[in-house]
Amino acid sequence: MAAGGGTDTDASEFSRLLAGHRVAAGLTQEELAAAAGVSLRALGDMERGRTRGPQRRTVRALAGALGLDGARAEALDRAAQSGRPRGVRPGPAPAARPARPRRAAAPREAAMDQHPPVEAGQSALALPRDLADFTAREDALALLAGLAGDARPAHPRVVLINGQPGLGKTAFALHAAHALAEHFPDGQLSLDLGGMSAQPLPARDALGQVLRALGVKDAAVPAGTEERAGLYRALVRERRLVLVLDNAADESQVRPLLPGSGPAVTIVTSRNVLPGLESVHRLSLDVLSPAEAAGLLARIAGRERIEAAPDATAELARLCGYLPLALRIAGQRLVARPQQPVAHLVRQLTAEESRLDLLETGDLAVRPAFELSYRRLPVESQLVLRRCALTAGPDFTAEIAAAYADLPAARTELVLEQLVDAGLMQPATSDRYRLHDLVRLYAGERLTVDEEPQELAEARTRAGRWILGRAAEFGLRFDPDHATAQAGPGGAAPAHLTEAAAWLEYEHPEWLAALHQAQRAGRYREVVDTAEAMHWFSDRLLSWGIWAEVFQLSADAARAIGDKRLQAVHVNYLAWTYVTCLHRYQRGIELAAEGLESAVAVGDREQQGWALTYLASGLRYLQRHREATDAFHQAADAFAEVASRSALIGRLVTLRGAANCLRESGRAEEAVESRRRALAGALELVERWSSPLIHLLAAMTAHELGLDRAALKRWPAAEKAYRQALVHFEAVGRPDSMTKTLTELGTALIEQGRAEEARELLTEALTDLSAEGPRSVPGAGTRH
Repeated sequence: MAAGGGTDTDASEFSRLLAGHRVAAGLTQEELAAAAGVSLRALGDMERGRTRGPQRRTVRALAGALGLDGARAEALDRAAQSGRPRGVRPGPAPAARPARPRRAAAPREAAMDQHPPVEAGQSALALPRDLADFTAREDALALLAGLAGDARPAHPRVVLINGQPGLGKTAFALHAAHALAEHFPDGQLSLDLGGMSAQPLPARDALGQVLRALGVKDAAVPAGTEERAGLYRALVRERRLVLVLDNAADESQVRPLLPGSGPAVTIVTSRNVLPGLESVHRLSLDVLSPAEAAGLLARIAGRERIEAAPDATAELARLCGYLPLALRIAGQRLVARPQQPVAHLVRQLTAEESRLDLLETGDLAVRPAFELSYRRLPVESQLVLRRCALTAGPDFTAEIAAAYADLPAARTELVLEQLVDAGLMQPATSDRYRLHDLVRLYAGERLTVDEEPQELAEARTRAGRWILGRAAEFGLRFDPDHATAQAGPGGAAPAHLTEAAAWLEYEHPEWLAALHQAQRAGRYREVVDTAEAMHWFSDRLLSWGIWAEVFQLSADAARAIGDKRLQAVHVNYLAWTYVTCLHRYQRGIELAAEGLESAVAVGDREQQGWALTYLASGLRYLQRHREATDAFHQAADAFAEVASRSALIGRLVTLRGAANCLRESGRAEEAVESRRRALAGALELVERWSSPLIHLLAAMTAHELGLDRAALKRWPAAEKAYRQALVHFEAVGRPDSMTKTLTELGTALIEQGRAEEARELLTEALTDLSAEGPRSVPGAGTRH
């Protein structure tokens, strides 16, 4: 006998019945414990026979949770009575609760009878109204519709919609829920989790609201979070239900609200990525396309009004950053001002300092949307976000952001990733980040509010000096008097030069802005040193319009310093820009004359040679060939008096220039002889230094030799010269300018009756160039 008067046989009978009823109902121990309001441990002890005789109220709760009818409930209670201590009077059989839906024991129709659909008008969590003017997001809606189409999914369908503030995540989720309603007759619910509030809704309270919305009486709602979650999973196992969990704070808030199985669809929205949330379908919303933005404005403000001003509408959408919230506000402002043309609102929004103020109407506003996310950030993350507003380019690396934030690059990268997770930063590429235009404006506002002016000025100066130092370091790698590295495998540019060219190109908005800032601050020596370091690199990017800015700044800085030699150097660089890059030959000639005057004043023969070279080049393009030839010869004489790599290169440039004058004035035979000497000199320099710059000089000289021979109809010889040029272009890194040589080579082949060979050559070569997309040398050619 057991101590309480029951037997082991009695206990095993109760445990056998209980476990059998649970399995027949298709419930796990966790689900039954939650539904009955008992602890999981107590239920386990009952099924293992460790509990001699559970109390009557416990058995009643179990019978109700199992959906037992009167006879089976009474049998379960009798088995429990046998194990209770003597002296305990048996009460009436427990009244059975309405049967719960079962996976195996009850058909779906019975489950629906026991748990009727949630009526929209009866639930406190009924879906808010849909937006009649909802626009775009067709692909995302199609994905959701596809997921919802599976009547018996293998796994619970949970869709996480994330993205930055203002993207319309809530509007999208509600629109999707309304669109899916006919496929989910058991109800559609929406619950705001308050993720951006000071105290987000706890998971326990959220479960309580959902359970009550599903018809569970207050008295039957379990006390604990786990028990509530278990009951929720049991209730929705067979229900075709849509639940929108809006504005989630984190994973721990969401997990208890996710079904364990069944046909329900759960749509979660969050500004955060919630990377720890497992087994979910992720939809990262982005801003609208220009056409979608115009369509949204048309649906809000009226199609005729918007279509009558396409240019103003396009600019309005751009100023709103294609952000749905900003576009909706702009559209509502137009609605409230029917007499106002679209262009008037565009003019108002153009002023960055007041744009966020204008993007507010009624209870809709952009700034508070950003404010909620910003206030939840750690202090360090707030700092990084603010300082990212100081960056000048459309995107930036962690290294650049670190320079402004005065933090280690590795730490800054970690913070940037956290900002991406928070929806306030977007990844641009694998190693670059970007701010939405309106987030950038907001971050800029926080700079003026949260930081002292002196602190901000120091941050700008410190970052600017670091950026200019890095630009100078990379630029000097292309200087023939500093470069020591040989060409890489196969004659390609060394890896460190490829790295340098990529950095200078991608980060040019940063170093150009830093150059302007240094000029404004009177740091003229930094401006001059940076421009000097990059002037050889500028040969690789002739099509860049920035060189006029760079060398105008350095020429002005040299004048401010008052150094005549520096003035000669940097005015010469500016002259080169006008002649070679801008094709403004007369202005280039004037600047070259100014540079020559300064160089003569200080007796600098090398700078006199460069000034004469640029003067001659301008005259040549104006077809003043005799004057140009004389100037090229004077330049060669000046270079001959100087022992430097730069002067050696200068002499070859003058030989090329003089030969071009000969060909263009109808003296191609003489041009060939002069060009051969120039090419021999270039190839000698390749043997001595083999830098990309020298290969570029050899390539251009060989290309021009091909032109000379083509002018004489010597097509086999021209072909040989063009192919020699291509070899050296490959060593530079396949600049776009080699397409000119490929085109001329094609012509030479056609002239020799090899049209099919020309077609194949050009097709393959142009395909390769397009696929590589060379960005570092869009218009290469040596000026020096």
